[in-house]
Amino acid sequence: MTESGVRAVRAYLRSRGPAPASLLDRYVTGFCLLMAVMVLGHPLAGVFAGLAGPVDPGRMGAGAALLSLALAGFLAGARTAGPVVLNGPDASWLLRSPLNRRDLLARPARTLGVVVLVAGLLLGVGLLAVLGAPDQLVWRVLAALVLGVATTVGGMALAVLGQAGQAAYAGQAGQAAHAGRAGRAGQPWQLWLTVAIVALLVLAAVAVTNQLRTVLTVAAHAPSSILAATAAGAVVTAGLLVRHAWRSLDRIPTRTLTTASTRAGHVASATASLDTSALTWIVEDNHWRARRLGSRRWPRLSGPLAPAWQDWRRLARRPGWLATIAGTSVLPAVLGQAGAPPAALTIAVLAGGLAVAVTATSGARRDADNPALARLIGTAHRPTLAARAVLPALLSGTWTSLALVLSGAADLPLSDVAPLGPAVAPALAAAALRMARRAPVDHSMPVIETPGGPIPTGLLKWAATGPDLALIGSLPALIALTTPGVATAPYLAAQAVWSAVVLAGYVWRSRAR
Repeated sequence: MTESGVRAVRAYLRSRGPAPASLLDRYVTGFCLLMAVMVLGHPLAGVFAGLAGPVDPGRMGAGAALLSLALAGFLAGARTAGPVVLNGPDASWLLRSPLNRRDLLARPARTLGVVVLVAGLLLGVGLLAVLGAPDQLVWRVLAALVLGVATTVGGMALAVLGQAGQAAYAGQAGQAAHAGRAGRAGQPWQLWLTVAIVALLVLAAVAVTNQLRTVLTVAAHAPSSILAATAAGAVVTAGLLVRHAWRSLDRIPTRTLTTASTRAGHVASATASLDTSALTWIVEDNHWRARRLGSRRWPRLSGPLAPAWQDWRRLARRPGWLATIAGTSVLPAVLGQAGAPPAALTIAVLAGGLAVAVTATSGARRDADNPALARLIGTAHRPTLAARAVLPALLSGTWTSLALVLSGAADLPLSDVAPLGPAVAPALAAAALRMARRAPVDHSMPVIETPGGPIPTGLLKWAATGPDLALIGSLPALIALTTPGVATAPYLAAQAVWSAVVLAGYVWRSRAR
């Protein structure tokens, strides 16, 4: 069917659905948008005016690294999400009808364009904050915004082209010829998208070492003609990629669109119900569902250690994830180079250690979600929980020590900073286990009305469960890292003893569900 067929079907659906928006509704929407522009116009103008002037060259590298990491995460998220997705009814009915595929996907493509536009504007503001505007503020602001939008648009087009190449995974007989053509056409785009993500990560690693200081300084003082030529080249490149992406919409296979739409529906449901723990389950289940694992005899372990071996085997099967965790230890150093105060840097290190510890608590989460299976194992609850705390403590202690050494926290000697990681590890492991075993969000709790808007106490309590224990268990380390000129030896001993007490107390007070 042609585009008129898609419009006819959608018009029929609208006629059987809720009443369309009236003129008054459109007026209210436009008036609200106009008021938002008027309210945000003055603060945004102040932000751009504050960016005028040169930037400290020592912070350019850290800013460029953060921008590269943000863009790499944006592209990786786009590839993971789809990026072209349909809502549930369209994916289950219209997608399998003889309607034109490109016309059917025009609406989600436009929605994707709005998301890309917002992300590009934010990227442009970040680029302007990194390079500054020593002169010609208006032209440099326009060039930065155009470059940001062109970069995100081109990256999203690459992700769409890569999605069109996923037909190579479709194995149905009726789609074999179509899958072969689209797979051969889309594989190079998947490769280019991977190359772009890897290049951004390499650029971030190089920028952290301040090896790009000269290049960034030259870019910050580039004349307007160079800026115009660069912006024009980026727009032309993004336009060509968008043209190819638009033509490839009809080659995206049904299986790929259905999978992406189902995943997006689960994420939307979990977000709407504030059940954020379901998001991590979706990611983990999707990862293991697409893999064929071999069977291997487990080592002879005592009762409590045998269930905990599951987490060790899971981590050993994902060496790439382990390498990613190790690579993230440089992020606090990037924040330090960007000018973060010592208190914020210390909190970032401890928060990162807690996040690393949480990645090794899958077994504890499953025991909490399925207590019947945990009882069938036949081991006591507290010894099993203590055995499951070993791996999170090892990972968080190693990561925290490495992050503290790389970031140079509090300008302390290496011999004083490195032991803080193992000392704080038991407390972080206890907090990670508390986060893994917390109950879902209780939406029946009251809502607190504040001048900034209503705050649901159920969500607030859920979010504080775990970080509160990490904060209490890391108090000696926080004092040692944020107090200048303090002797770290007493605080190090106190932190080691206090962390062990916190972990032992949490295990002793825990109860099986």
